[in-house]
Amino acid sequence: MRRLNRKKALSVVKDLDAFPKIPEGCVQTSTSGGTVSLLAFFLIIILSFMEFLNYRETSIRYDYEVDLDISSKLQINVDMTIAMKCQHVGADVLDMAETMVTSSNGLKYEPVYFELSPMQRTWYNIFHLIRLRLQQEHSLQDVLFKAAFNGSPTAIPPREEPMEGPFDACRIHGSLLVNKVAGNFHVTIGKAILHPRGHAHLAAMVEHNAYNFSHRIDHFSFGEPIVGIVNALDGTEKIAKAHAQMFQYFLTIVPTQIKTRQFSANTHQYSVTEKERTIDHSAGSHGVSGIFIKYDLNSLMVTVTEEGMPLGQFLVGLCGIIGGIFSTTGLLHGLVGFIFDVLLCRFKLGVHQHAQAEQMIGNSVLNNGKL
Repeated sequence: MRRLNRKKALSVVKDLDAFPKIPEGCVQTSTSGGTVSLLAFFLIIILSFMEFLNYRETSIRYDYEVDLDISSKLQINVDMTIAMKCQHVGADVLDMAETMVTSSNGLKYEPVYFELSPMQRTWYNIFHLIRLRLQQEHSLQDVLFKAAFNGSPTAIPPREEPMEGPFDACRIHGSLLVNKVAGNFHVTIGKAILHPRGHAHLAAMVEHNAYNFSHRIDHFSFGEPIVGIVNALDGTEKIAKAHAQMFQYFLTIVPTQIKTRQFSANTHQYSVTEKERTIDHSAGSHGVSGIFIKYDLNSLMVTVTEEGMPLGQFLVGLCGIIGGIFSTTGLLHGLVGFIFDVLLCRFKLGVHQHAQAEQMIGNSVLNNGKL
């Protein structure tokens, strides 16, 4: 009984076969069909390879949402060089909540030379051009997002040969944790001290002729630093035209979450506008000499996600390529064969009619000769 039921089941399945087999004796091959088959296989290989390359490619998607995180701290990463001695300058942050964060909480002062070596100058010029190019071609930022984890460090290379003479500049580098509110990071004359009405800098001991706020910003970022990402202020160099010079940078910060195939990070992007002017109280240009970086946070958060083609979509596309080429080449081969058959049949029919006409003329000539 089991064998009978099994045979019945197999016969039912056999009747449902949607791919009936044609006996080999009923199949006729041709040279044209073989040529079309080779072309079809060649196209399948090329298009399948192109589809595979498309499957490996990824794209960057940007999503926007309200930033609900208001309690966490904001990390400021600084690496800049001032053309003054370290004992003459001081850096700190004062935010909108009247909270002052001094440089002693995370910044280091390192005496250096302001003049760059030839190799460092070449590197700096190239880095400056890259930053300018990124401001013009925004799509290049997507490439940096994809390769940020494997990117090259943006720190300036060390000097190949030591210079002689005393140091004439100060490198300020490190990180500070501040409140996640608008604030002002500034570098000015004298060290910062606490004051009941705010804060102050001890600038009385520095002569006015020693003021020189020419500076280079090698790196300035917010949040988790990411190797290979070029920020808007990276590679900025300014030369002071006077002793009393004020440099102002106005930053708008956008919290950013990066989720790529290689890494994930919480960082911040920012845009910048800048202004500089000479302090001349007699001409009505008031202010304090120094470098002032004023930042404000945007209420929106950007999520940067790297996306690729799903595996199912790739397989569907691959099946479509294979089936579509086979179907299209089969139809074209049949159509071309039909056209050739029609033309050849007409040609044969015309030859046959011409031969019949000649035979009839010959027969009539013979009959007339007999008469």
